[in-house]
Amino acid sequence: MNKLSLKLGLLFFAFLIMIELILFYFLYTGLVNSRIEDELTELRARGNSHRNILQKHFDRPTIFHVALMETEADTDVVITTHDGTIKAESDRLTPQMEEILQQERDSIPNEGLVVENRWKTELDISTVSPIIIDYQTVGYVYMFKDTTSIQNMISSLKQHFFLVGTLAILVTIISIFFLTRVITLPLIQMTQVTKSLSKGDFSVTLNEIRSNDELGELSRSIHKLAEDLHYIKEQRNEFLASISHELRTPLTYIKGYADLAEREGVTEEERNKYLTIIHEEATHISRLVKDLFELAKIDQHSFTIQLEEVNLNIFLNNLVKKMKPAFANKGIQLNLYYEEEIFVLIDTDRFEQVFVNLLDNSLKYSKSKEVVDIKVNLNDQHVFISVIDFGEGIPNTDLPYIFDRLYRVDKSRARKSGGTGLGLAIVKEIVEAHGGVVTASSTLGKGTKITIQLERS
Repeated sequence: MNKLSLKLGLLFFAFLIMIELILFYFLYTGLVNSRIEDELTELRARGNSHRNILQKHFDRPTIFHVALMETEADTDVVITTHDGTIKAESDRLTPQMEEILQQERDSIPNEGLVVENRWKTELDISTVSPIIIDYQTVGYVYMFKDTTSIQNMISSLKQHFFLVGTLAILVTIISIFFLTRVITLPLIQMTQVTKSLSKGDFSVTLNEIRSNDELGELSRSIHKLAEDLHYIKEQRNEFLASISHELRTPLTYIKGYADLAEREGVTEEERNKYLTIIHEEATHISRLVKDLFELAKIDQHSFTIQLEEVNLNIFLNNLVKKMKPAFANKGIQLNLYYEEEIFVLIDTDRFEQVFVNLLDNSLKYSKSKEVVDIKVNLNDQHVFISVIDFGEGIPNTDLPYIFDRLYRVDKSRARKSGGTGLGLAIVKEIVEAHGGVVTASSTLGKGTKITIQLERS
């Protein structure tokens, strides 16, 4: 029996080490490649976003504002003409940047191009997006990102993989000394699980061995590893989807008002008004990105609130005017009802974010020719602001969880419509930071009512 256990132990050791090496190799390379690809995709998307704005207004103020937006970001932008003349840059140029800018650009696809992806050896990764007006390329938007953060992330990942690999080998060696015929079947099961993990199937389950020896510990460790890897994969996808969802709304308004501004017959006063809104939304995006990263990375967080006494009726009227074009485009009527002049202490930027999220949800889940109402009521101590739609509604089983971070009522439909489960979580965080309370009531198939309760000033 001892010889058989030794043979099985040696065979298991050799086989498990091979599986672990394959698993860690593919997992490591997959995570690294995926992260680098995400960084390049995000950098190119950011450049395309700037390019889209510049294609509408390729003038000095717009170029200046695009460069100014990047001064507070971890990326840099350089805007040039077709012949390479630099129109604006968000930071001082490095020799590598100048070398890239001097390269000839004969034909660049409309979706942009990655011009530098050697994160291991170069100081920056970079992309370029063409600015095309009337079918002519009039300039380029170059985006740069420092590779230091990427290299630090890869270095940290290597350390974690080395530590986990070392621990896995130690557990394997220890388990050899406790091999018997009784534990042969559990070992085979563990081998099958590790094979699945090496193929990227992190949803596998393992029957837990309740013994307190090394074999039981190894069983629980593999089970925990599968859960952690599955969780990491889901969180990464949800986090990227969340950023896309939260940025989509302000970018939609920027594009919409940019289209309005370039229409024929628009007066100078109207065009200036549209450009002012575009500038406000662009500034708002910078703050919104910071908030989304904070919400996605930490479990408990707080917002910086700058309270001021605001006429709530005027605030809501301005908000409704700004959002009505989006509702009208879908054939939905947006109404505002209030009884008297009301003043509240709020941070206007934060509360605009609250109502943009609420109204965006109502817009998604309402059909054409339906109505969305904003109603303001009050008593001696409190103000109640309700956003009411008559759309799809929320099932009773989901209603208690809709303010939870990353919770989605219908994952398949939410993904198609752009929802990520962060919008209402942000609403709840901001309202509670103001000392208020947000509640929801809904009837499936008849609509949803979200109510915000605030103290009267």
